[in-house]
Order: sequence, then C-alpha cells, then structure tokens
Amino acid sequence: MQIYLPVAEISVNVLILLGLGGLVGFLSGMFGVGGGFLMTPLMIFIGVPAAIAVGTGTNQVAAASVSGVLAHWRRGNVDVRMGAVMLAGGVAGSGIGVWVFRLLSDVGQIDLVISLAYVLLLGTVGGLTVAESFRAIARSRRSPTKRRLHTHFWVHGWPLKMRFPKSKLYISALPPVSIGFFAGILAAIMGVGGGFLLIPAMIYLLGMPTAVAVGTSLFHIIFVTAAATFLHAVTNQTVDVVLALVVLIGAVIGAQIGTRVGSQLRGEQLRALLGLMVLAVGFKVGYDLVVEPSDMFSVVPLAGE
Repeated sequence: MQIYLPVAEISVNVLILLGLGGLVGFLSGMFGVGGGFLMTPLMIFIGVPAAIAVGTGTNQVAAASVSGVLAHWRRGNVDVRMGAVMLAGGVAGSGIGVWVFRLLSDVGQIDLVISLAYVLLLGTVGGLTVAESFRAIARSRRSPTKRRLHTHFWVHGWPLKMRFPKSKLYISALPPVSIGFFAGILAAIMGVGGGFLLIPAMIYLLGMPTAVAVGTSLFHIIFVTAAATFLHAVTNQTVDVVLALVVLIGAVIGAQIGTRVGSQLRGEQLRALLGLMVLAVGFKVGYDLVVEPSDMFSVVPLAGE
C-alpha cells in the first residue's frame, strides 16, 4: 500500500515505513540510542531527500525515545540531574547545528556533508566501542575480580563540581555540558539523537554505569531532538509530518520490545552489539559514496523556477 509524502514529494510503501520505525524503535529501547543514526540513512536509501530525512528523523527519534525512557524510568535507570546538565549544552548545540545546516543547504553541500559525517563519526565511534567491548568481554572471562567503576581522566579535575547520586559520581558539570553540546549539533546536522556518541562518552569519560547511561541518554535525546525538530520545521521546512507519524507507530511498539531484550544482556554485550551496528551503517553510507550510481544524471528544478 503506497502513501504519498507531501514534503518529500514521493510515494512509499507504508509497510516499509512501519517496518523501519519498528526496527529503529527496537534499537532505541535496547541500546538507549535514539536510532537516528539508522533511521536517517534508511530513509535516504528508500528515496527520501537527505534534508527531509534529517529534519523528519529528529522528530521520529524524539518520539521513539519517549517510549524507551518510560521503560527505563520504571527500572530506575534515569539520572535526571545528569540529563538536565547535559541538556543545557544540547539545546544550545541544536540551535547552532540548525544554523549550520541552513548554510550548507544554501550552498548545495548538505547531502555530501551528511554522508561524510556519518562515515567519519560512525566508523570512529563504532570501531572504538567494538574494540573496548571485546576487551571487556575477554577480561570478564579471564578474571572475575572486581574492577574500579571508572578511570579518572584530566576532565575530572575541572571546576564546578556537582554530585550525581544516581550515577554515584562527583564530577565537574562542564564535561556533561560539553558532551550534550556536541550531541545537539549532531542532532541538527545528521538527524540523530547522538546516542551512539553519548553512551560511550557517558560510560568511558564520565564513568556512569551502563544501565544508567542508557536511560539517561534517552532522557537527554528527547528534548534535544524535539528542539532540533522545531527549529528545522521553522527555519528549513524539512519536516514531513506524514512520514514522521507512520514511522512513529512502529517505533513506539519496537522500543518497548527492545527494552525487554536489552535488560537480559550484560553491559559489555550491549556495547559490542551497538558498536557492530554503528560500523555496519557507516560502511553502507561510505560504500554508497564511492560506488558508481546506476543513474548518472538527475533532473531537478533550478532555484527560482
């Protein structure tokens, strides 16, 4: 059954969109990511223009994250204070990201920048996450001795320290604000919640427990992607409401299932699976950049006509 997307100006099978939403929602609940790192490329793969995919992707990510965070809230895995501190930087970052997005769109380079950003970030973060996760799995099998919760880095010596009882941390507020700021920029330019970056940073840099990092990541993603969606709709007019609503139906259901599955896995196993998924998407985007397209020409209306 075909459905017409008024802003994207294409017709797509509604079952495909529901399936994409369900898959992304499942990943959102399982890994604590918004799923935009997968949803945005998948929408581009089925023919949605990149700018529309980014603007609409942030809307879908926000809604899917609400479903996932409710499940994690019931399990006590959301550090609201940490999420609020990160949100201070995230909202500012999303505003700057939307401004940069508009500039790149005006010069006609937004599609290329989006693809290159996915290849660079997904390849780097995915590779590092997979490598660390497999080392952690090997250590757990080799030695069951208890290790320290986290390693102290130079950022832990920064001023403006705060206590985060849920995460059992006493650290500077500046690193969480900086992480949130960068995630906000990614949300606006790439249409992602930034969970693939937030979770490794929260675990390895801030020292948060994996379960709490997952729930808090979703909490942060809700508000940052909602802000990015609003700004994209007002500034760039790149939010397709019909597309967002269809994928949302599947995403809400998938997020609840993913949360139940994720609760059965250990932290290092979750991180390894997330890293492999990130690498796979990054490889696909990179492949599409270098492979020769089947259609060497495209016809589009010129500006002002």
